Amino acid sequence: MSEWSPSSWRQHPARQQPTYPDPDRLDHAIGELAALPPLVTSWEIERLKSQLAEAADGRRFLLQGGACAERFDQCSAEVITNKLKVLLQMSLVMTYGLRRKIIRVGRFAGQYAKPRSSDMETRDGVSLPSYRGDLINGPDFTEADRIPDPDRLIRGYEISSLTLNFIRSLVEGGFADLRHPEYWDLDFVEHSPRAKEYQAMVESISDSIRFMEILADQNAVEISRVDFFTSHEGLHLPYEEAVTRQVPRREGWYNLGTHLPWLGMRTCEIDGAHVEYYRGIRNPIGVKVGPAMTPEWLTELIDALDPDGEPGRLTLIHRFGNDKVADGLPPLIDAARETGHRVVWCCDPMHGNTEKTADGIKTRRFDNILGEVEQSFEIHKEMGSYLGGIHFELSGDNVTECVGGARGLVEADLRRAFESRVDPRLNYEQSLEMALLIARKMAISNGTRL
Repeated sequence: MSEWSPSSWRQHPARQQPTYPDPDRLDHAIGELAALPPLVTSWEIERLKSQLAEAADGRRFLLQGGACAERFDQCSAEVITNKLKVLLQMSLVMTYGLRRKIIRVGRFAGQYAKPRSSDMETRDGVSLPSYRGDLINGPDFTEADRIPDPDRLIRGYEISSLTLNFIRSLVEGGFADLRHPEYWDLDFVEHSPRAKEYQAMVESISDSIRFMEILADQNAVEISRVDFFTSHEGLHLPYEEAVTRQVPRREGWYNLGTHLPWLGMRTCEIDGAHVEYYRGIRNPIGVKVGPAMTPEWLTELIDALDPDGEPGRLTLIHRFGNDKVADGLPPLIDAARETGHRVVWCCDPMHGNTEKTADGIKTRRFDNILGEVEQSFEIHKEMGSYLGGIHFELSGDNVTECVGGARGLVEADLRRAFESRVDPRLNYEQSLEMALLIARKMAISNGTRL
């Protein structure tokens, strides 16, 4: 393998990169970014890697969630608090049901770039660059908005910093919603045929926390602080290069813009720029795998990205769809096992279950999402593997972007509160219900009583 540096990706074909009209302005922005303090620390990154190594062995479980594409204009206390709240609540439910410690990773503070199927978008005979996320350009179909702007890279960094600072303040401050399930927004429960089960689970969780607090003579937050990590797709390589740093008294280079950067299916060619960049950083990394991924391709990726076989280094995020996972996943599990590498398997039940309504609105069906999760648990169990995590696209607000769930959202509801610019997300109620159902299924599977 050739010598690596943070810029060696520039010698390889780079997909999904915008074309900036003024390269000098881009270079200036990258230079400015490179001089700014890091957003995360190598200590946090190494702690996450060690926890992911335990997930690979079935001793922890990764819960990753957030928006498909964050927006600059949603950097607000309410939006951040609601997203953090639902992830913490889901993690508590899943800890109780799975009987495993949960690794909490938010797709926060950096998920501002998106891959697109085409470089250009055409409307009424007018062609403009496709919207690639707020880090690159704006969503409005105007030349002023769509021309890639290097100043957005600085703005993205600033908003990531503000978001992380607020998250750390909430986590360090205890964030009481984690300790009091009786205060959760559970109005949706009454619409479910499992209403009594849900209420019993929440009451049992609450009783367990109270017992622990009484036993220790202190509240649950004081007993154990919550680790919370961030992730994003490291798509825009000039930005990722700028936040890649050497750290005193540690070997190698770290991406200090996030804890867990990950590769999408559109950018994981073996000879491509993204694989070249990712192979050299010390972070744990995620790789999306789906129907197009062959066992041979996966084997090459694992060898390229984890040459030392480091536990916790690789998280393979499989995304097949409810109707394809049974056929597509087993050959990849076999291929990964044959490499001898200890990878974390994480189910992404969102992307493979995307569909469009008759009037062209993207959506996902709650039952298909749940179905892929349930099948994934069973497939891994049957093959002697571990499903070590789940990845959800979700919102902490009650948007109406996915159909189904206890409240019974239908296609007619989608226009009521469809706020995503790209992919549909589970709302607060659907997310919490998903956690309750997963916890219920795993408790039954493990022979434990909720």
